[in-house]
Amino acid sequence: MNRKMVLIGAGSSMFTQGLVADLLRSPGRFHWHLALVDTDPRALDSITKLCRKMIAAKQGNIELTSSTDRTDVLAGADYVVCTIGVGGRRAWEQDVFIPRKYGVYQPVGDTAMPGGISRAMRMIPAVIDIVRDVQRYCPQAAFFNYSNPMTIICRAVAKATGFPVAGLCHGVHDSERHVAELTGLDRSKFTATSVGLNHLTFMYDFRYDGQDAKPLVKERYEALKSGGVDYTNVGTMFREMGQEAPKIGNPFAWSFFEAYGAYAAPGDRHVVEFFPERFPEGIYYGKKFGIDGYSFEKVIDYGDRIYDRMDELGQAEGPLPDDFFEKLSGEHEQLMEIIDSIENDKRHVFSVNMPNRGAVPNLPHDAVIELPGAATARGFAALQTLDFPDTLAQLLAKPLAIAELTVSAALQGDRQLFVEAVMLGGYLNDRAAAEAMVDDLIEAQKPYLPQFKFKGGATHVSHV
Repeated sequence: MNRKMVLIGAGSSMFTQGLVADLLRSPGRFHWHLALVDTDPRALDSITKLCRKMIAAKQGNIELTSSTDRTDVLAGADYVVCTIGVGGRRAWEQDVFIPRKYGVYQPVGDTAMPGGISRAMRMIPAVIDIVRDVQRYCPQAAFFNYSNPMTIICRAVAKATGFPVAGLCHGVHDSERHVAELTGLDRSKFTATSVGLNHLTFMYDFRYDGQDAKPLVKERYEALKSGGVDYTNVGTMFREMGQEAPKIGNPFAWSFFEAYGAYAAPGDRHVVEFFPERFPEGIYYGKKFGIDGYSFEKVIDYGDRIYDRMDELGQAEGPLPDDFFEKLSGEHEQLMEIIDSIENDKRHVFSVNMPNRGAVPNLPHDAVIELPGAATARGFAALQTLDFPDTLAQLLAKPLAIAELTVSAALQGDRQLFVEAVMLGGYLNDRAAAEAMVDDLIEAQKPYLPQFKFKGGATHVSHV
């Protein structure tokens, strides 16, 4: 039986390598045709050559094609996967560096705060264009989005096209493992129910061997904390040799557990961006966000090195190093497990971003939320979750409002709504400063903002 998957944004080299590794390990009962798409010819050439070497090394039965034009390969696709990052790491840098000039410090800047809002402006038009091509060339295909800002992109797609999109992220899956390991529980027996927004998802029901495990998690967490916690290395990225990790590495995420019995997934690096008012001037346990607290520059450097290594391996003569597959863990967003559940109607449950539509009654009906969903032969089916605590729902109200404003700004190319989203977030309290920052972000990202109107080569703005 044949199945075709189109991966758009294949230059996202770690994801692509992991996906191919998973296809080689567990192809199911299918002969796979994998079509790689990237608008960067060099990146596409390198990742295509690297994937061919991977397939050859394992003698895999995978047909591999590639193109810089997705319309060349979309026809007949069963699955379309979007991992694009418009503008790449160089554009991402501006999302973080420009707000810094205004005293706004972000550890990530790809989901929330001014960086996430700015990223949405260039991501939404590109993803909607992809979805419209999917509607035209392979309307029966399942569409999975991995690109950030996840919540905002998926909401924009639903609002503009109505086409079903499932947003996938490893955050909740990894956080389940983190909580289990921290509290000394067997991961294979540990589960949790989680609801929220991507990168701010509350794990509020804990089970171990099917039994209520919250008292056990609480007991073991408090025992760890009672021994004293050194937060010196909290927020350290890519710890160097000799640095000891703190016993409790995500203290802010755990503070929600102390207050409300819910752990905030996927941990501090992302979660703090939804609560900037709690970290004045970006200070986090004596560190500055993005500088020495979750260093943004180190993340960018790591990404550049990953790309350079992919390029080197792809372009090198000869086969892959002998230890290549030993160092490759696979694609950790569970894509092949999800596809297996869909193809065989196993109805296994995963954490998925999709329109609420009443599944969680105390969250807005049209909002895209992250919640448990069963992967069925008919696509994802959200599990009705009636016991999500009202207090946690209220904590999501402001991020959801910012997301909705951001979607409107991106769809309409409305600079004023961009400003309003920034003001609502409280990242800057001076409107003139917020407008100046937004203008700088628009100017820096101008090549990627087709929906905004420009006059005479300059940004068209009108201060209010």
